[in-house]
Amino acid sequence: MPIERRLVAVRALMAEAGYDALIVPRADEYLGEYLPAHSERLRWVSGFAGSAGVVVILPDRAAIFVDGRYTVQVRHQVPETLYEYHHLLDEPPVQWLVQQLPAGAVIAVEPRIHTLNWYRDAQSTFCEAELVLKATDRNPIDSCWQDRPAPEVSPVILLDDAYTGESSDRKRRRIAARVAEQGADAALIFAIDSVSWLLNIRGTDVPMTPVVQSLAILESDGRVTLLVDERRIPEGFAAHVGEGVEVLPETRAAEILARYGGKTVLADPHTANAWSQLSLEAGGATLLAGDDPVLLPKACKNAVEIAGTRRAHIRDAVAKITFLCWLDAEVDAGRLHDEAVLADRLLSLRQEGEYFHTSSFDTISAAGENAAMCHYNHRNAEPASLPSNSVYLVDSGGQYTDGTTDITRTVAIGDPGPDIRRMYTLVLKGNIALSSVRFPVGTSGTQLDILARQFLWQQGFDYDHGTGHGGGTFLSVHEAPQRIGKNPSSVALRPGMILSNEPGYYRDGQFGIRCENLVVIRESEPGGTQETPMLEFDTLTLVPFDNRLLDMSLMSASEIDWLDKYHRRVLQEVGPRLKTETLEWLQRATRPLAK
Repeated sequence: MPIERRLVAVRALMAEAGYDALIVPRADEYLGEYLPAHSERLRWVSGFAGSAGVVVILPDRAAIFVDGRYTVQVRHQVPETLYEYHHLLDEPPVQWLVQQLPAGAVIAVEPRIHTLNWYRDAQSTFCEAELVLKATDRNPIDSCWQDRPAPEVSPVILLDDAYTGESSDRKRRRIAARVAEQGADAALIFAIDSVSWLLNIRGTDVPMTPVVQSLAILESDGRVTLLVDERRIPEGFAAHVGEGVEVLPETRAAEILARYGGKTVLADPHTANAWSQLSLEAGGATLLAGDDPVLLPKACKNAVEIAGTRRAHIRDAVAKITFLCWLDAEVDAGRLHDEAVLADRLLSLRQEGEYFHTSSFDTISAAGENAAMCHYNHRNAEPASLPSNSVYLVDSGGQYTDGTTDITRTVAIGDPGPDIRRMYTLVLKGNIALSSVRFPVGTSGTQLDILARQFLWQQGFDYDHGTGHGGGTFLSVHEAPQRIGKNPSSVALRPGMILSNEPGYYRDGQFGIRCENLVVIRESEPGGTQETPMLEFDTLTLVPFDNRLLDMSLMSASEIDWLDKYHRRVLQEVGPRLKTETLEWLQRATRPLAK
């Protein structure tokens, strides 16, 4: 069904129900980053395939809101004859609706696909403007989506303590003590990666992220009620998680939440959906607003998890270096493959590695001007072939039983010219500056962000995305709460946290550059007369940067020294695992720059 006819069907249902507007975010009832096919409502109604966006449908017009990552992509995918384009942050949908609608207008939302914080803020804003926020029992999109895929029922994976470093029973008791300290009788564990981490389980419910779509209630004594499709629970589950875990059908969620009448329940209004918390309140529970108690413990990886992710990065490096060697040979032979062939080749090499499960996100395989779309996906258009005398940007990663990887390399195709070399060097200088910093305990990612941008800023350039996101271990490749970016964050960076280091630069219609490694935070060895405890980053990713893209006149001696040391480490740690031809390529790629 064409998008125009889909909008007609939705508007007919809106008219019947008395709705003047419908808000459709890219989200499902679990609010995870990746969605199963049956939850891609925003894509169904608009054609937009990005990872973040909101559609607003009115009786006679519609608008789509995306952030800076997708301002180019949205114009390629969403018909301008049907949708207006708006910036999600500069012109938020709620404020936009206030300006569009008359007093008394009814705005429909499904509370299962919005956070409580968003829901209450929207309710307050609309009330002030004399607009009505209407919570729907059934998503109007679902009623119109006639060929909607059926949800898949896949078995839960039991992840051994040899990979987690801590039993589920011990995790539950540790987190439950934190819940009790806050004066709560129980906590709503809503984020699906939090539930999966707490119970040492994984799943294949959504693409790229090995989580189990489910909901959990953690009592202050460590007992857990897990709400999930019981058909998915494998033999040995009870022994794996230990005593005190009750499994109930997810269809009974409303009934179970109603049991907490008279009790205090800790819930995160910024990450848990509105429906679950409103249901708790309706049943007589007192909501204690607070951070998900699993977030920080999950973010601070233990020694077993860090050791596992190091091993995963070594195997991932073998695949990526083998790919880069092959790519150079193909380009030298005049075989300029398209983006799909390149992405498939890289995936096939990862699949040869031990413990590989799936990619950790959709590979960004972007040739030439397509790299200017920082979240470009070649599957959403005709894959482009590598252009001569430009760059190829490939951002990819893998999910391994012992770790999660994420790496971006920008590669020279022919002679990209001095302008691209200058921009690449400014970006890499930012990566090196962030990699090299020592910082006091208590520092947040916001305070470090300028280190990665400083060289671009000095020349009048910037990039419209964060510098670093958190990363899990065989979990979400984008993990909260740790991050590095311009937007304020009060979360202090702590030992064991994994983050990306990924400054970039994007010139619309011409090229894009990004240099990304994953790093883990560790305590810094005291030196000299140090008075303050310090932390530092240890790089996990071990793949060479493309020295052919460097403008050496912009590099300082200390930056050259850092890059040479990094490349020497890559050669020492990954080289012994490579085949002869690839090893010879790596030796050339890591040749020292210092004279």
